Amino acid sequence: MATLLLRKVWGSVLARAGAARDPDSGSSSSSSSSSSSSPRRRGPAPAEYGSLGALDAVPIDVLAQILRLLGPADAARSSAVCRTWRLLASDNGLWAFFLSLGPEPWDLVVFAETHLAAGPASPRSVYYSALRVPPQLSFKRIYGQRALVPGSIVVDGGSGYCKYGWSKYAAPSGRCATFLEFGNIESPMYARLRHFFSTIYTRMHVKPSARPIVVVLPLCHPDDTESARASRKQYKETLYSVLFDMNVPAVCAVDQALLALYAARKTSGIVVNIGFNSTSVVPIFHGRVMHEIGIETVGQGALKLTGFLKELMQRRNIPFESLYTVRTIKEKICYVAADYEAELRKNTQASCEVDGEGWFILAEERFKMAEILFQPHIGGVGAMGLHKAVSLCMDHCYDVEVLGDHSWFKTVVLAGGSACLPGLPERLEKELHKLLPAYISEGIRVLPPPFGTDSAWFGAKMIGTVSTFPEAWCVNRKQFHQKARRSGSSVVNAWQ
Repeated sequence: MATLLLRKVWGSVLARAGAARDPDSGSSSSSSSSSSSSPRRRGPAPAEYGSLGALDAVPIDVLAQILRLLGPADAARSSAVCRTWRLLASDNGLWAFFLSLGPEPWDLVVFAETHLAAGPASPRSVYYSALRVPPQLSFKRIYGQRALVPGSIVVDGGSGYCKYGWSKYAAPSGRCATFLEFGNIESPMYARLRHFFSTIYTRMHVKPSARPIVVVLPLCHPDDTESARASRKQYKETLYSVLFDMNVPAVCAVDQALLALYAARKTSGIVVNIGFNSTSVVPIFHGRVMHEIGIETVGQGALKLTGFLKELMQRRNIPFESLYTVRTIKEKICYVAADYEAELRKNTQASCEVDGEGWFILAEERFKMAEILFQPHIGGVGAMGLHKAVSLCMDHCYDVEVLGDHSWFKTVVLAGGSACLPGLPERLEKELHKLLPAYISEGIRVLPPPFGTDSAWFGAKMIGTVSTFPEAWCVNRKQFHQKARRSGSSVVNAWQ
């Protein structure tokens, strides 16, 4: 009833405005103004802002509340009434309120519009980005631009399985095998990628030409050598070539580790990605993967963890049907011990149910499985411990002078399904404090995956909904072919 009454009153206000419009009033719904320019008085509107007729006696804060109740469409139309309404409708707080009611979490919206709206970092500008002052945001302009951004398809190829869905949706809508499992290993990369994306589009019931796509790039060829750089470039160009040959209108491709960092609302730090076959420790400074510092790679990942749990269960003669059963048990009741030796002396028995197979009871296997991350020799693995790999990366970061800043690498963000194991952030942080000198270890924080197994997908979704997405992040067919001609690339011929 209250909303109906408000709309009747609002109809009369607009009718009066149409009969006698303030000659100085604006009519653009996308105009911007900072919150400081809007009236804050609680009393009636001053005469110099224009008469409100019967509403002159209504306090300004009440009028602002009326606009909140009417919604963004009517709030934008109010700019045509008079100066007072225009100032009220341009208030940053009003449009921040409307944005907070949207599907995206408010803190992610602010982070994206502050740090991602300018597009991907370039090698030339990254060292100066720390000096930039964050722009003052016009939430009215941002609201209007975000409403016009087309929904895009988001595909995270992953290393264990792929997640795909719409940027406007709250979570991935489907999962499938990674592109590496399409075709056999001898199949050309172009053919496998084409098969993979054709399958995604078929499952999503959408034509490739209908929407832009955001693709999460897996970490491959991490070294800072000429051949590794060439391989990364060739893979990315092949990806673009496949998608444009399928008539995709625009493509955005971003590194997996970088997106996991964005999902944690950070632009600098170290991402520890526990992948399917290996674990990568990736330093990132202001949105750029620092290959020149070095990416540490540990030769064990989720598959090794699951395999070691399988081995521990077989030692105790615990029957199970498949590796999927073991992985389910790992995800349900396994964890990382804060102190391995102390945990061995505790009663850690617990049980869980697996659909179709009944109940399983485990004890020390629950934490022994994950201990190989820190003591690989327990599982017969001749690899570096995770804490040692991260500390080595931090040593290298400290040795590289970046604007005299020795704190950018002290935020460690975990990524990957196995990184969701309870206790891992606390244990890794504890081990780093033991290994590193105080001048490096002070201030270190290890953060769990912000969106669990889907962190990289959510990072890509943030980019796909930022107000400047089509212009700042996407490459269209014309731009791709122009760049290919300038660089003399012959991607399709090289990979078909």
